[in-house]
Amino acid sequence: MHRAEARLRVPGHDAELTVVRHGHYGRPLLAFPSEGGSAADFESNGMLDAIGDLVEAGRVSVFTVDSLDGWTWSANDIPTDERAARHSAYHSWVEHAVVPWIADQTSEEPELITFGVSLGAYHAVQFALQRADLAPLAIGFSGNYDPTTWNSWGDLGDATYFANPTAYVPGLHGDHLDWLRERLSILLVVGEGPFEESPTGALSSTREFSQLLWDKGIRHELDVWGHDSAHDWPWWRRQLAHHLPRFV
Repeated sequence: MHRAEARLRVPGHDAELTVVRHGHYGRPLLAFPSEGGSAADFESNGMLDAIGDLVEAGRVSVFTVDSLDGWTWSANDIPTDERAARHSAYHSWVEHAVVPWIADQTSEEPELITFGVSLGAYHAVQFALQRADLAPLAIGFSGNYDPTTWNSWGDLGDATYFANPTAYVPGLHGDHLDWLRERLSILLVVGEGPFEESPTGALSSTREFSQLLWDKGIRHELDVWGHDSAHDWPWWRRQLAHHLPRFV
C-alpha cells in the first residue's frame, strides 16, 4: 500500500505536526485521531485494515493527522475561551498546511471527507461546518459537539462561541445557511453502550446536535447503535467498514 508522510508547521506555533497518506488513489478521507492522538493511531488501531479493500481498490485515500489537543482543548489548566482561541491555530494548520499537501498529493482540489472518533469527531464536524467548500461530507463517531461540557471554566466569549457547533448552528440563517443546506452532509454515529454517555456525553450530545441540524434543515444522518456498542476502537472499526463504502 502506498504511504507518504510529512511534517508541517503549525501557524503561530513552534510545533510541527505529522500527516500521513495511505493509498494511491480515490476520494481523500481526512481522519482526525481521538483525544491527544497521533497520525499513527488510525493504522495502529486497525481502522486502516477495516477499510483496506477500499484503499487497495483505489476508492479512498486516507490522510491521517496528529492532534494538538494537549495545547488546546485538553489544556484544562487554562480558561475555556483561551483553549478555543488556541484551537484556531490547529484549524489553520489543517486549512493552510494539510489541505494544500493533500492537493499536492492528489494533483487536484480535494473534495474531502472529514472523519473522526471521540474528540476527533468534533474536529471533523467543526472543520466541515467552517469549510464546507473543502469538506462537503463529515463523519463523526461517538462525538461530543459542545466544548463547554469539557471541563469548562472562565468567561466564555466569541472564541468559544465560534468553536462550538451546538452554540452557533442555531444562529445560522440567510444565504450562508442556504449554501450549507445545498453543500454539506453530516453522518453522526454513536452507540448506547459503555462510555458513550458517561463520562464522554457522546450519546446525549450526538442526539442533541442531530436535532439542531434537523431544525436548521442541514442534511445529515443519525445512526444510533445498540447497548453493546461501546466508545472504543473495535466498534469504530465496524462502523467505518459499514458506512464508508457508500461514500467512495
